[in-house]
Amino acid sequence: MTEPSKLRRQITHQAARLLYDRQESEYYHAKMKAARRVQRGWVKEADLPSNAEIRDEVQSMARMFEGDNRLENLLAMRLEARRMMLILERFRPRIVGSVLTGHVRKGSDIDIHVFSDSISAVTAALEAENIRYDVERKHVNKPGAEGVYVHIHIREQFPFELTVRGSKEVSIVSKSSITGKPQERMSLAEFDLFLHETYEEGEYTEGMAVVENQIDRFLQYEALLLPLENVKQSPKWHPEGDALYHSLQVFDLAREKLPYDEEFLLAALLHDVGKGIDPLNHVEAGLEMLADHITQRTHWLIAHHMDAGQILEGTLGARAKRRLKESEDYEELILLARCDREGRRQGVEASELEEAIDYLRQLSYECDGW
Repeated sequence: MTEPSKLRRQITHQAARLLYDRQESEYYHAKMKAARRVQRGWVKEADLPSNAEIRDEVQSMARMFEGDNRLENLLAMRLEARRMMLILERFRPRIVGSVLTGHVRKGSDIDIHVFSDSISAVTAALEAENIRYDVERKHVNKPGAEGVYVHIHIREQFPFELTVRGSKEVSIVSKSSITGKPQERMSLAEFDLFLHETYEEGEYTEGMAVVENQIDRFLQYEALLLPLENVKQSPKWHPEGDALYHSLQVFDLAREKLPYDEEFLLAALLHDVGKGIDPLNHVEAGLEMLADHITQRTHWLIAHHMDAGQILEGTLGARAKRRLKESEDYEELILLARCDREGRRQGVEASELEEAIDYLRQLSYECDGW
């Protein structure tokens, strides 16, 4: 086999970086953009890498930047895929894509094809399991693949993309956009066999136990926040109205300041959850309910947000203020107090609760989950 040219290797690396950093989502666009960056002007066909070459380079980056976490998360993603296939078993699900082949990286979706002539039947099965989803209809004009494709996007611990195809298409195998060969796919029975053959029994059993026993902390947050809509507050201190509206305003302000600090954003969104439990002791009540579902840093920020409010008012004692200033998170605590104070406006537009939860879930997956 002829050694790839230096130009081809450069384009491969640039395209892989665009895909790995999520600046591009399709191989063709990444390849073309990389070619323009590396070689201003016309590039010979022989110097353009194949999708498979770019995929392998992306995997090299994943191994370099993600280390052992990549393989640990691959097993977790495969077991999550199995769980979803069981939920959708009557739609003859087929797992496809990187979770099946093992070519995962940070931010990879779990791709599953389901076969039904009724999209509402599929979404009803998801709703029965309290799974939130978004439906996307995508128009494709590629030769041989024209039409409208329906995708169902799910944001859980790992993101899913379900492609809904007609019930008669279950026997049709598409070509892989990467290799040009028939796309690898497995039914639930085939995938079960694959998992048992790929993993040691202890590793598989332990992973299954984690999946079965895990608690979705984001659903826990949502359950604690929903009652705040019925918590009316003193107009003197909170002219904006209910405690949920206030919490979402504070979250939006916090996101403007530190959009990638999940612990800080959680403190902003959850700082008043205790008001739906014990309004007179809301800080302690909220922290007790959040317990193991937040980090020590988020706990500290929520625990002291009222003290920080007193610092802004100039009413906190010198000794208490000095103790707080010893923390490396003091500046963020004061910022939280400012957001808390400013998030009390009437009639302003605020995020929906689902939007805030989805943002935090995605942030956790992309930044901390790996």
